[in-house]
Amino acid sequence: MLKTYHEHVESRAAEGIPPLPLNPEQVADLVESLKNPPSGEEMELVDLVTHRVPAGVDQAAYVKAAFLADLVKGECTSPLIDKVHAVQLLGTMLGGYNITPLIDALDDAEIAEHATLALAHTLLLFDAFHDVREKAEAGNRYAQKVMTSWADAEWFTAREAAADKITVTVFKVPGETNTDDLSPAPDAWSRPDIPLHAKAMLKNPRAGMEGDPLATIAALKEKGHPVAYVGDVVGTGSSRKSATNSVLWHMGTDIPYIPNKRAGGYCLGGKIAPIFFNTMEDAGALPIECDVSKMKTGDVIDIYPYEGVVRDHESGDELARFQLKTNVLLDEVRAGGRIPLIIGRGLTARAREALGMEPSDLFQQPLPPKESSKGYTLAQKIVGKACGVRGVRPGTYCEPIMTTVGSQDTTGPMTRDELKDLA
Repeated sequence: MLKTYHEHVESRAAEGIPPLPLNPEQVADLVESLKNPPSGEEMELVDLVTHRVPAGVDQAAYVKAAFLADLVKGECTSPLIDKVHAVQLLGTMLGGYNITPLIDALDDAEIAEHATLALAHTLLLFDAFHDVREKAEAGNRYAQKVMTSWADAEWFTAREAAADKITVTVFKVPGETNTDDLSPAPDAWSRPDIPLHAKAMLKNPRAGMEGDPLATIAALKEKGHPVAYVGDVVGTGSSRKSATNSVLWHMGTDIPYIPNKRAGGYCLGGKIAPIFFNTMEDAGALPIECDVSKMKTGDVIDIYPYEGVVRDHESGDELARFQLKTNVLLDEVRAGGRIPLIIGRGLTARAREALGMEPSDLFQQPLPPKESSKGYTLAQKIVGKACGVRGVRPGTYCEPIMTTVGSQDTTGPMTRDELKDLA
């Protein structure tokens, strides 16, 4: 298995990108090798099962979770992964196939404490919440610990809050950046392969930019600060998710245990297209609308997110002032994205209700829009119906119920992967 995999690694490295995540067949072969590891390959095998298997409900994740569950139950063995290590690895898989074995592990005194820690920081449980609640109510002290942890939002408080001062290096793209600049339509076939597709970002010549943009970004990283995408107008166009993926591949941070995906990052724009802004929020980035006319590529700047000001790093001169678009934006950054925050807040609320506790005051609450006597547009009525109300106003926080997700042919595989991540 490793010989073929090494050839793939070398082929991708020649293109300057990491190998693809392991597929189900490769994970099945990996599992057999972990049961009887060839001499000298032990560390690499453990690294592969830890870092190179997709999470969520991907089929490769199913094979991994089934193997780890068998280790936990003692139905198979590996000289490289004991029961405790297996539980720890299950705790890195976000949700889906790892949930049932983790909940079952709460009944095994040998590993229950480790399962407790894993579940305390797992958000994508959905209906499995009731299984933990039932165990807690039946007297399982480890399940009770999990419920208390969820109620106290330790999944959130364990993460660092946004810093008072964020120092970044500017990568400035003058004029309007369309999503087709970041995710060119002729390269749509590669969108599910984020590192490969990201190589096409800004490949088309544009006024005001010289040289290879990706080489420029790589050089700017040598200054030792995160690189921020800065533009006059950013994110117009329709390919918001793949465009965000490309920007964050070059300027975001690796997601632990999740291969070939990145999150976080910073985007400053004189104007940021609304849906692109939302997509950056989902990915845990910090998008800021402000005057960028005094910023240029190579500048090192300090962003003060709580004060709403941007200053030159060396002189301290004020470059721009801004107001965060929503009062929950910094909570989203801390949670790792808007979606984890929404799901996590809901999990905390359910746990507190089950324990008879008052609602949490830990999170910023979305501010409702101003009252209006105007009617609703058709789109506002459609979303309103999914929320059980007549309509929704722009800026309203809502969680519509959806039973179907549609996608065009060029983004279908990418949409599929996003849904898999949500377990």
